[in-house]
Amino acid sequence: MTSAVAEATPKVPSPPEGPTHIKRASTEKLREVFLRYASQQKDGKHFMTSDDFARGFLGLFPDAGFHEESVKLLAGIADTSKDGLISFAEFQAFEGLLCTPDALYKTAFQLFDTQGNGTVAYADFVDVIKKTTLYAKLPLKLDGSFMERYFGKTKQRAINYAEFSQFLHDFHEEYAMEAFHSKDPTGSGYISPLDFKDIMVKVKKHLLAPEVKDNLVAITEGKKVSYPYFMAFNSLLNNMELIKRIYLNATNGNRIQPITKDELLHSAQIMSQITPLEIDILFQMSGVIHQTGRIVYSDLSNIAPEHYAKHMTHRLAEIKAVSSPDDRSFLIQILESAYRFTLGSIAGAAGATAVYPIDLVKTRMQNQRTGSFIGEVAYRNSWDCFKKVIRHEGVLGLYRGLVPQLVGVAPEKAIKLTVNDFVRDKIGDKGVVPLYGEVLAGACAGGSQVIFTNPLEIVKIRLQVAGEIAGGAKVRALSVVKDLGLFGLYKGARACFLRDVPFSAIYFPAYAHTKAMFADEDGYNHPLTLLAAGAIAGVPAASLVTPADVIKTRLQVVARSGQTTYTGVLDATRKIMREEGPRAFWKGTAARVCRSSPQFGVTLVTYELLQRLFVVDFGGNRPAGSDVKKVKTVEPKVFKQNPDHIGGYQAAVPIINGIETKFGLSLPRFASTTPSPAKT
Repeated sequence: MTSAVAEATPKVPSPPEGPTHIKRASTEKLREVFLRYASQQKDGKHFMTSDDFARGFLGLFPDAGFHEESVKLLAGIADTSKDGLISFAEFQAFEGLLCTPDALYKTAFQLFDTQGNGTVAYADFVDVIKKTTLYAKLPLKLDGSFMERYFGKTKQRAINYAEFSQFLHDFHEEYAMEAFHSKDPTGSGYISPLDFKDIMVKVKKHLLAPEVKDNLVAITEGKKVSYPYFMAFNSLLNNMELIKRIYLNATNGNRIQPITKDELLHSAQIMSQITPLEIDILFQMSGVIHQTGRIVYSDLSNIAPEHYAKHMTHRLAEIKAVSSPDDRSFLIQILESAYRFTLGSIAGAAGATAVYPIDLVKTRMQNQRTGSFIGEVAYRNSWDCFKKVIRHEGVLGLYRGLVPQLVGVAPEKAIKLTVNDFVRDKIGDKGVVPLYGEVLAGACAGGSQVIFTNPLEIVKIRLQVAGEIAGGAKVRALSVVKDLGLFGLYKGARACFLRDVPFSAIYFPAYAHTKAMFADEDGYNHPLTLLAAGAIAGVPAASLVTPADVIKTRLQVVARSGQTTYTGVLDATRKIMREEGPRAFWKGTAARVCRSSPQFGVTLVTYELLQRLFVVDFGGNRPAGSDVKKVKTVEPKVFKQNPDHIGGYQAAVPIINGIETKFGLSLPRFASTTPSPAKT
């Protein structure tokens, strides 16, 4: 590459921004970052050395005694001129490459394109592969028929990028087969379980999730491993994303429905790549790890190989409260509940404020009597009520009673969300909660909140209906509390139980299943899908418990002169039925749905987003909202992100790490072949 070309600033179109597509950085900001790390000047121009780029900028190999050859090889990915220096044009060109959909393969290609001519020759490939830890652990014959098929009999043929991507895939399959044959010198077609584990750890480490790696011998049940079993095992791990699709096809998109082997086999018939032996191995593997006999989507995610990139979520805070689950003390458990309670309080306040005007309209509609002797009704419908409140009381009239609502809604929603999470944690097995457990958790959550809900709502309701009396004395929350007294604050508590217990028993399971249906293939929920799931789940929950809500409202409101009074739930039920008919029990249903549905949508999306932004690991089960697919790294203590990684460079470290996790091409990190335990 000539110097003129090297110094030109390439114009690469910006790719669409999404989960795995990153928006390009501006030239000005990228140049600022480049100059911050460039330590060399030549002919008045700045350049990065290999050390500047790999160790200074990317943060790779931070320890003393690092492997210099590995640093040069990795820096060579960006150094397309192969002169040992990285110009700004090369720095910007690599940033553009990192934004492409196939950035992982292109980065791997440039690692082996040591001459910088756009092709990989046999000598180039052998030179790099011999420097990897894979070759050091299990040397492979690099001049056999497999290499001849790609590089020609004389090894003079060079392969381009598209051919290289296929070659790299086939190379690892060939490596695995050669490793099997090396462990089976007699040609029996079998290897021992320990030899099987040795091959998988050395050659296929990049396919092994931690739970699979720890149970390799147990999966074989101590029996010898045949060649077909070995190939099927590797094929299964290579095709776990396809297995996920087969599972979703079998469950109609439900990610929390357990399925049997027969159900998965039936669904797998449409995919010719998956064999019955692979399905057998999958359930054998899941049985050893999870011991359930059935599989849910989370089992597949735990077995699947680590991905070099997922949804890159920027945490505002990420704290590890304990170093391991064994350190989870009683105090830590209390702190965990306090953490969830705090997030629930904020989320509840946000949800209540968003829909409070609708709640006020609902309350006034439910309190409106329509018996034959009552006289003309104040409001014809919910919309008429809304307009009249604004006309006679102003916009602020829509927020009568908001302050006590916010004071009470924080602990109310917080305890509901916390109890639901707590009961689900206790009932669930490795995050899988049966339907009865979801209903029970929701019911417990609804029942537990009444201690806060009833006083809150009786004060709120009396403030909301106070504006209906023209010229009446102004009613304040404190005066309502004084008038009612402690026991009066729990008037209508039975009706409150009748409303809140079934509401939560319906709502939380419906939300969990709706959220799972809206999640993408990786189980990730966008904030909009969380909002939609919360709102949809609120429709049946809010509408079906409206009769209990009407009874509760009538019991808690002070009856005016001439209006019917009630002594309890049964008395109210009988009198409403007799005087107003069955339709009266469904008064305000539309307003209630319009209020509760978006309120819980806002509350749940706020709760889960707060869990994502402020992550605290207490060593127990993390709330479902914090389970975000993020960048996975095999050695996170070695790979560290840098705030200067803007644009495509946000993916630089994950992609370079992905070359190791996806292709197994680990480069030695230290000059010594036996680094200290603290450095490994």
